[in-house]
Amino acid sequence: MMWIQRSGARYPGGEGAGIETRHAFSFSGYYDPGNVRFGTLVACNEERLAPGAGFAEHPHRDMEIVTWVVEGELTHEDSTGARTVVRPGDVQRLSAGSGVRHTERNAGTEPLTFVQMWLMPGPGAATDPAYEVVRGIADGTPYALERTEAVLHVRRLVDGERTALPDVPWVYAHAVRGAARIGGETLTPGDAARISAAEGLEVRAEGPAELLIWEMHAEPGYG
Repeated sequence: MMWIQRSGARYPGGEGAGIETRHAFSFSGYYDPGNVRFGTLVACNEERLAPGAGFAEHPHRDMEIVTWVVEGELTHEDSTGARTVVRPGDVQRLSAGSGVRHTERNAGTEPLTFVQMWLMPGPGAATDPAYEVVRGIADGTPYALERTEAVLHVRRLVDGERTALPDVPWVYAHAVRGAARIGGETLTPGDAARISAAEGLEVRAEGPAELLIWEMHAEPGYG
């Protein structure tokens, strides 16, 4: 089964001047009991920060936070000691564990757009916070989250190119750039497909396209 969430259907949010946010799931002040997660994915936020704007230091715990920069540069600082600038093509992961604090801001002179995705770790996951940036991840290289049964696939497709979707219980495909077709539906930037029990499906690019594709093998476990 596949459900498409269009970019315009995302819930608007934001905090402070120069910040524009679009939420795919219940988040912060918005709650929809029928839209709290998909597989282990509990947030997929599109963030747009004007030059100089950012999120002040704030805490997280028991969450895997993966960030993909679309344009601009994201300056990240956290209580693990990480001080980095994340650029398009980099995958950033912050494992909150038992607790971590961080800031995110646009310290550059150009607008910043990024997609941030939160996934719940499984029971028994490591409790120490951890941070990692993979620079310039290659197309098609799988990025597995150690603390949850999920794998991110970054796909950059040329016009007409096809790629198979994983045959797994939960697939989440987010269109970053261009247009791509899945099962008779075309995704454009900001659109996402949630697919349950995927089997034999593929994506076909309609012009150059970039997608973030999550394969998830389990729902969150508690206790």
